[in-house]
Amino acid sequence: MEPKRAVIYTGGTVYDEYVIECPERGDLVIAADAGFLTAKRFGVRPEIMLGDFDTLGEPEVPDGTELIRVQAEKDFSDTQMAVSVALERGATEIVIVGGLEGRLDHTLSTLAILESLFERKEHRVPAVITNGKNRARFLRNSGVILAREHYRYFSLIAADPKVKGITIEGCKYPLKNGQILRTHQWAISNEIVGNCALIEVRRGGVWVIESMD
Repeated sequence: MEPKRAVIYTGGTVYDEYVIECPERGDLVIAADAGFLTAKRFGVRPEIMLGDFDTLGEPEVPDGTELIRVQAEKDFSDTQMAVSVALERGATEIVIVGGLEGRLDHTLSTLAILESLFERKEHRVPAVITNGKNRARFLRNSGVILAREHYRYFSLIAADPKVKGITIEGCKYPLKNGQILRTHQWAISNEIVGNCALIEVRRGGVWVIESMD
């Protein structure tokens, strides 16, 4: 099966002019509730609209768009539902646009989605969340290369009590085989000084958060 990316638009503040993740031919585009307005600003017609629509209100469904409606009282968020649908439709990579500002509980819930996707038993699904000015991803026992072309700063937030074997290169504050504790977050606001930064984590999970300023 060919790799398939899903781009999910959600509610919340999105800095449209800074968003570089745009749907490409063959991508599955989903709008979760008020994320339809976000997609509309980008001139994107979603293939699927879903949610309880408590934020958007009664939606005007474009021709050719599938509508999935659920009750407002449910055990999952609209974004979680969108991710589940994307996986059911064969997504092997997920981009979430929005979801990093507004209600803190929703933001934390959305960040937890990154961890759950990375650690799926079936197969790992790479995923990022962005609002244009910030971008987040999750790593466990692995690495990533961050290009400076858009985001200048980055931070590591420990998901486990202790994260070991952290190596960071190409940045203002390099690190070799270091560790961070969940209760002592000091790996904050590092700065990429070259074209890119390399992050490696040997044991443990971290959220990698990139920021413009």
